[in-house]
Amino acid sequence: MVINTNVAALTAIEHETETSKKLGQSLEKLSSGLEINKASDDASGLAIADKLRTQASGIKQSIANGNSAVALMQIADKAMGEQSTILDTVKQKLIQAATATTSKSGRDAIAKDVGKLLQQLNNIAAQTNYNGMYLLQYSATSQTSADALTFQMGNLAANTMSTVTGVRANIDGLGLTSLKTYADVGNATLGGIGLSATHARAEMASVDKSLSKMNAWRADFGSTQNQLESAVRNMDSQETNLKAAESVIRDVDYASESATFSEENIIAKAGTYAISQANATQKNVLRLLQ
Repeated sequence: MVINTNVAALTAIEHETETSKKLGQSLEKLSSGLEINKASDDASGLAIADKLRTQASGIKQSIANGNSAVALMQIADKAMGEQSTILDTVKQKLIQAATATTSKSGRDAIAKDVGKLLQQLNNIAAQTNYNGMYLLQYSATSQTSADALTFQMGNLAANTMSTVTGVRANIDGLGLTSLKTYADVGNATLGGIGLSATHARAEMASVDKSLSKMNAWRADFGSTQNQLESAVRNMDSQETNLKAAESVIRDVDYASESATFSEENIIAKAGTYAISQANATQKNVLRLLQ
């Protein structure tokens, strides 16, 4: 029997140190709510969970992109809907001007009315934008075709959707320049020549073509909106599943970890008792020297 080195106490302390470490790790998990708090907890699990989190974050932003794009589509559709209403009214006015029961002064009044309607059609094209991006023509001042807009709808560069090309919902783009000339009656600077019954009949076909072109653009915008809404719904599901997959790896199971903590806590108390008993045993050796 020796007293210089208390081997039993050292062994008990070694086990107590390891138990205290495990108890600390368990407390860390319970307090943070995470199974993995640092890379040493589970290196491969951390890598997978971080990749899933990044993917979910990208999907979340893509959902926001999609919702913004849907709002943009709705703005364009409502604007073109109002323009279609204007063209319907213009067609009605032309039918009125084309009949023999309408007098010359009546046609002049109709021409002025049509001119104002066409001006408003142009105003709508010049004003319709989303966050400075013009949707029905190139810009507020340029009446050339609007640029196609591309929306990022996923984590990969290829995950994009685009608006239709060639939208030019103004007088020039809709082929109504001659009607505008007839409508500018009495305005020499605009080359106004007045609206006759013959002109009215000829321009009815132009308005029909304009309506067909407008409806085609609206249909394209509507199809793109449906595509975007479908993509958003799909990504909503993806985001939920990705977060669930990350949770399985990263989040702590409180029931299981609470049981582990209780077990380690009991072992720690037992270890403390063992250390005290090991020290007490050494005291018994001293009795041999009495």
